[in-house]
Amino acid sequence: MAHKITEIERFRSGVDGLIIMPGDNAYDDARKAWNADIDRRPAIIVQCGSVNDVVSAVRFAQKAGLEIAVRGGAHSFPGHSVCDDGLVIDLRQLNLVSVDPEAKTARVQGGALLSDLDAATQAHGLAVPAGVVGHTGVGGLTLGGGMGWLTRHAGLSIDNLIAAEVVLADGRILQANHDQHAELFWALRGGGGNFGVVTEFTFRLHDIGPMVQFGLFFWGMEQGKAALRRMRDVVGKLHPSLNALPVVALTAPPAPFVPVEHQHKTGYALLLAGFGDPAEHQKVTEYLRSTEPPLFDFVTTMPYVALQGLLDEPNAWGSYGYDKGAYFEDITDEMIDVLTTHGPAKNSPVSLIIFYRLDQAYSEVGEQDTAFGGGRSPRYFGTFVAMCPNRELLHAERKWVGSLFNALKPHMLEAGTYINVLSEADDTRIRETYGPKLDRLQEIKAKYDPGNVFRRNANIAPATTAMRSV
Repeated sequence: MAHKITEIERFRSGVDGLIIMPGDNAYDDARKAWNADIDRRPAIIVQCGSVNDVVSAVRFAQKAGLEIAVRGGAHSFPGHSVCDDGLVIDLRQLNLVSVDPEAKTARVQGGALLSDLDAATQAHGLAVPAGVVGHTGVGGLTLGGGMGWLTRHAGLSIDNLIAAEVVLADGRILQANHDQHAELFWALRGGGGNFGVVTEFTFRLHDIGPMVQFGLFFWGMEQGKAALRRMRDVVGKLHPSLNALPVVALTAPPAPFVPVEHQHKTGYALLLAGFGDPAEHQKVTEYLRSTEPPLFDFVTTMPYVALQGLLDEPNAWGSYGYDKGAYFEDITDEMIDVLTTHGPAKNSPVSLIIFYRLDQAYSEVGEQDTAFGGGRSPRYFGTFVAMCPNRELLHAERKWVGSLFNALKPHMLEAGTYINVLSEADDTRIRETYGPKLDRLQEIKAKYDPGNVFRRNANIAPATTAMRSV
């Protein structure tokens, strides 16, 4: 035991950040994940103060035989960022965002949140396509793909990634881009956290904001089928400067913009954002109001950063969550029958079904250009989200998600899913998600992480010698 204590103390003295262990006052707070259903107790948490701390942590963990988890925003539903009895590389202190407004690029440390990124870039009227919840980590979101409000306008987060600084399993620090370690760079764009710890991302920026248009249109339960057909028609013809998210089983919050008589009602909604000519947003608003009018709507201009934070509260830390997702070519009448039957059966007011429209810039990227585990043809991605105030309710809500998912299976575009919502990441689901790309990813994994050190993720196993000789 004395020898072990000596090794840990030597490790502690060599890092710039903090080392937190069971029994320390900060331990329980440091091990928390966003999803309250995750309750794990790591042996060591390293809150890294520098890239060299990441290197030291990677080396120490392997020498001590400890599993590694990497924490950025700690926002994954399955809790990949924390482990029992292992070592957590906590990047939260590495959260700086440096913007070059002339070059329209941003360098973003691996522990930054989307809110950090948006605040820094919007100071210059610029933005990176990212997710829709501000307290999500940039790292985890990006490595899986990164879809959100700007996907139609400028593609996924990975489509705008220029370079990455990566700490490998052997402790080396590499710069990966189109010219250096190009295969690793390809794998990082969609392959998840399988290949190392990304300590810095460099993104291409786009002129966005600072003010954007927003509209929320809400229909009651009895309007469900007509409302979803109307949404489908609108989204299929959207101007490139607009994006819209159809939402099923949304419970209207007790917010000032919701009429009192409709607060706490569950129904169907379309969230409409505009990033260009306000007249384009107004055209869609008038069309939505013209026939099958919503029970209420809320249309306004708002700062882009406010749009990016719009879903922060419904996805607050401390909720108990679970999700599944799938791709669909369109929202068909048959799908609408399923959604209007199963959607209202949810148990928690915060649970919902949300669809992302993926076309325009998303579909301009070649199928093989990145490791992204989804086709690039125009489509929807639907995510079925169970969010509950307590663990007891989550059990019933998991059943709701599973039932809905199974009912929609005949309408899914392909077997795979978006890697960032792959809660049950077994070998079969990994293969279904990446398809033929998986063999290439396994070869790259064998080169950069042959021991599968980075395995707390939707894991891509390294190609074995036998596999590589086939």
